[in-house]
Amino acid sequence: MDIQHQFDGRKGSFFIEENEKRLAEMVYVMAGPQKMIIEHTEVDESFKGQGKGAKLLEALVAFVRKEEIKVIPLCPFAKATFKKRVDLQDVLN
Repeated sequence: MDIQHQFDGRKGSFFIEENEKRLAEMVYVMAGPQKMIIEHTEVDESFKGQGKGAKLLEALVAFVRKEEIKVIPLCPFAKATFKKRVDLQDVLN
């Protein structure tokens, strides 16, 4: 399953879609040219416990590293995952 990225210049999301239905999504908003706020993560019941949320966060981290953007995780899931995963913390603001 591919993780897709959608961005309109201010808001965006990383998501997994199947049959045109979003089954997992991590939503963010830009808070300046080099700062991103992760607002919300949602995973469909059929994906619970499969690590899909973590995969979305990993895709987001790969993107912000490439773009040299710092992250502020307001989303409780993202915040908890950053706390557990030292390997991702370099992107935190």
